[in-house]
Amino acid sequence: IDKISSTLWKRLETLYAIKSLASRLVLKQCLFTFYMNECELLRDQISQFINLLNDFKNVEVKIDDEDQAMLL
Repeated sequence: IDKISSTLWKRLETLYAIKSLASRLVLKQCLFTFYMNECELLRDQISQFINLLNDFKNVEVKIDDEDQAMLL
């Protein structure tokens, strides 16, 4: 079971965590166009922002804390 789980996980990573230039550019576009919507709960918007930052970590792109604060 562990070998199957490991194989499936690696396959999912290759399908969904592509570290290509195009992937990074799409993430950057999402980050730089992220805005707070007054119709949504603040908690949900902060969660979306954190998820976006986690996507950057997954493609090995570091966003400095200062830059994160400015973007938020």
